[in-house]
Amino acid sequence: MTPIEILFEDNHIIAVNKRPSDIVQGDKTGDIPLSDFVKQYIKHKYNKPGEVFVGTVHRIDRPVSGVVLFAKTSKALTRLNQMFQGKEIQKTYWAVVKNKPASAEGKLVHYLIKNEAKNMSKAFDKEISGALRSELDYKLIASSDKYYLLEIKPHTGRHHQIRAQLSKMGSPIKGDLKYGFDRSNKDASIHLHARKVEFIHPVKKEPVIIVAPPPDEVLWNAFLKMLS
Repeated sequence: MTPIEILFEDNHIIAVNKRPSDIVQGDKTGDIPLSDFVKQYIKHKYNKPGEVFVGTVHRIDRPVSGVVLFAKTSKALTRLNQMFQGKEIQKTYWAVVKNKPASAEGKLVHYLIKNEAKNMSKAFDKEISGALRSELDYKLIASSDKYYLLEIKPHTGRHHQIRAQLSKMGSPIKGDLKYGFDRSNKDASIHLHARKVEFIHPVKKEPVIIVAPPPDEVLWNAFLKMLS
């Protein structure tokens, strides 16, 4: 069984720190998804007979790391789905980019069109037919001699939104060849990390804040050190 890093767990919810190579749900690759590893973990830990319920609440792209929430009950799944749709779950991402943004912080508003064939989204400055409005706030929180660490709070949940919007701003994410970075990372990851989720617990009605450490890698470690 592949080891998974549990960030939070109670009777209703389990949150995992996804590695860049993991897929959240099954796809055409046939690789074992994270949801299956979570099921195995629950089955083993609690010695559960039969099928284990794990509901996938949201996804992050395969080359991205960080917090992924799963529901352990159908009630929690329904409520978490409603909370995501109602924008009641605040997500914070970290992104390492090569080009320093013109402003140290700001709001990006673009209109995204998804290209299904290429599995990409293209960002436009003006509203065009079929495009979805995409908003995020960004803030420069650390910099090295070559790279810049941005903290990002998306206000919409569009396909490849952060990747496409930062690229459109002129600051593609390190390793993200698809969106204009000049070379890939050796492990096929990109330097985008789902750092934190904040929400009111769907059953207990208490505030929950879950923070995921970034991958153990030279650049992430350097930025973590700067911020500590």
